[in-house]
Amino acid sequence: MLTAEQRTSLIERRRDFHRHPEIAHKEHRTAGIVADHLRRLGLDEVRTGIGKTGVIGILRGRNPGKTVLLRADMDALPLLEMDRGQPYRSVNDGAHHACGHDGHTAILMSVAELLAGRRNDLRGTISFVFQPAEERVGGASGMIDEGVLEPRPDACFGLHLWNEVPVGTVDARAGPIYASADAFAITLTAPGGHAAMPHQVADPVVASAELIVALQTLVSREAPPLEPAVLTIGSIHGGTAPNIIPSRVELQGTLRAFEPGVRERLLRRLREVTCDLPKLMGVEAQLEMTDCCPACINDPTMTDLVRQVAADQASVERVTDTTRTTGAEDMALFLNAAPGCYFFVGAANAERGLASPHHSPTFDFDERALEIGVDVLTSTALAFLNK
Repeated sequence: MLTAEQRTSLIERRRDFHRHPEIAHKEHRTAGIVADHLRRLGLDEVRTGIGKTGVIGILRGRNPGKTVLLRADMDALPLLEMDRGQPYRSVNDGAHHACGHDGHTAILMSVAELLAGRRNDLRGTISFVFQPAEERVGGASGMIDEGVLEPRPDACFGLHLWNEVPVGTVDARAGPIYASADAFAITLTAPGGHAAMPHQVADPVVASAELIVALQTLVSREAPPLEPAVLTIGSIHGGTAPNIIPSRVELQGTLRAFEPGVRERLLRRLREVTCDLPKLMGVEAQLEMTDCCPACINDPTMTDLVRQVAADQASVERVTDTTRTTGAEDMALFLNAAPGCYFFVGAANAERGLASPHHSPTFDFDERALEIGVDVLTSTALAFLNK
């Protein structure tokens, strides 16, 4: 689909974004480049500042029809990129496109260019959504709150470049592909006292140890064995000296599950155990949910459409349906608003040293994946609108 000139522009845009990464809700330069590009394409409407730094472009075809939403995320991670001699290494210290969002943004810009060129033959409407703050799991909700779902989509699609799958592969799986993620903070409080006299006061450190072990049983004993779930306590802070029983201990963690029913049950039990167990030890407990994202669940019909389209692309070597991850993705909120499919585009090339895991300081990917992403996303949008 892409001409040689468009292919060059696609790679140049990706490298420019990689060189100038911007973290969540600070994607001002990136959003400005995207908005200028959409305006040059002559889209019917370009709105900026949606959900702080998000951009949406609306393309209306000459013929009436349904509406499809295409989404890409723009933000980088607060991470220092390791110098491997690549000419497009980040110049923003402490920011690194270590998850492929630079590629996602460049891909959707090229998709918009191809589809805008077919406006006269286009049936229906396309919303191009460039989302901020996916890594914070808050960007989608902010854009939705500020009207990104108008016009109301009949379907939505997006992709993730994926370094756990070799380049040339498209992986589209029906059902849950990303787990829900519920971040929480627990505060345990007691009067505090002397470490040599533990009988005088309740001990929030001991209570925190009991609570951490008890919370693991939510997964091992209360989640169905065939339904994956993960509960991790990633942070614990308390105390100032070895001879003091502290008055406060703080825990932070996440709970993840694929099935909404399992998530609901485990969240309820998380609240109950956190409230009741410390009380048995004379310690007060407070639970706060800090960030919540539902599971990313693909519609079977839309997933079949992506798989059929991908199989017809000359750039795609294989189509699979095996990938899912206990990571979180707020594309879930768009999939809850309209049936759709969020699919993976293989981007790894171990022979070239391009197989580092996501969120790694050495992350990079095989740029051949960019054109594959453009081909499949463009063709999927057209296939849906022409059904």
